[in-house]
Amino acid sequence: MRLNRILLSTVLVVLALVIQVSVLARLHLPGAVPDLLLLTVLGLAMVYGHIGGALVGFGAGLLADIAPPADHAAGRYALVLCVIGYFAGLIKPETGQVRSAAGPMAVVVAAAIGSTLLYAGVGALVGDTAARHVGLPGLLVSAAVYDLLLAPFVVPGIMALARRADNDPLAETGSAAKQKTDISSGWLSAGTGLRIGGQRGALGGLKTKARARTTRVGRIKGVKRL
Repeated sequence: MRLNRILLSTVLVVLALVIQVSVLARLHLPGAVPDLLLLTVLGLAMVYGHIGGALVGFGAGLLADIAPPADHAAGRYALVLCVIGYFAGLIKPETGQVRSAAGPMAVVVAAAIGSTLLYAGVGALVGDTAARHVGLPGLLVSAAVYDLLLAPFVVPGIMALARRADNDPLAETGSAAKQKTDISSGWLSAGTGLRIGGQRGALGGLKTKARARTTRVGRIKGVKRL
């Protein structure tokens, strides 16, 4: 990943985790807790693609695993967000911009349900049966509703920040310099009557004429030789 992507992702992930732990977790809503960290990973993954989404998801999940008051095994949520970030990055649009809100909203609902199921499944493998006592259907419904209500205020802003930070000034400078070089080449070709860069036919004709003149001069010199 680029340096600007790493810096932006780190800042957004840390900010989302702080808000989720200090604000959203203290609301004591029925069912699940609104997952601001999940929405942050989704917004970044839909701009950076599946590889970037997996890396951001793994880092965000690992940070959530070791941040207090985490009460589960380290690496559990990192695995969940890594998988979610990878699959969310697969729907990255070619232009980097989403045409309608229906697609991202469907991704949010699928990610909320998928992350809850995957988290509960990994917990069952390591002997954590808390999801059975709380009620898995209630967690699924509440997680989807909370994340869907929070997504319009989080995901579009994160995607806009990611697209803006993804613009490389050095690449733009190189592109401008290349364009200026092409313009200068065209200006030189217009002034001299020659076509520069890729016009093999014109250059080939000039070379043929030069060879013909050289051959003719050689013959004349040969005739006049004493």
